[in-house]
Amino acid sequence: MTLAAIFDKSDLSETERQIILMTNNRLNGCTYCMAAHTTISQGANVPADVIEALRDGTAIADPKLEALRKFTATVNEDRGWISKAAFDELIAAGYTKQTVLEVILGTSLKVMSNYTNHIAQTPLDAAFKPNAWSSPSSQVA
Repeated sequence: MTLAAIFDKSDLSETERQIILMTNNRLNGCTYCMAAHTTISQGANVPADVIEALRDGTAIADPKLEALRKFTATVNEDRGWISKAAFDELIAAGYTKQTVLEVILGTSLKVMSNYTNHIAQTPLDAAFKPNAWSSPSSQVA
């Protein structure tokens, strides 16, 4: 079983999984994955305001989903060295210790995918072009 298949079988909803994936895509500056996951999220009926917030890196209106977005960003930015306060905030929002592991799994998937796309300079598929996204930090090696 692949890591992606395990992640898809987590207790998280599609919206929650996309929050983890798209938060990492944005922080890692992956233009390909942001466009692809925007398209995937739209097809999975992730709320438009959630997709927009993930693309822009802004707060999600739903407090529970925002706690997940913030925790995911902390895991990425602090390379897993999360504070007790960050952990407690996620738990207080209604998530569990299992969610912490699911965020780590989703983050791991995106490190592999995002970095591969950076190095390969993967061209955007036609299906994803309507959702093209550019990162202020993206650069060609």
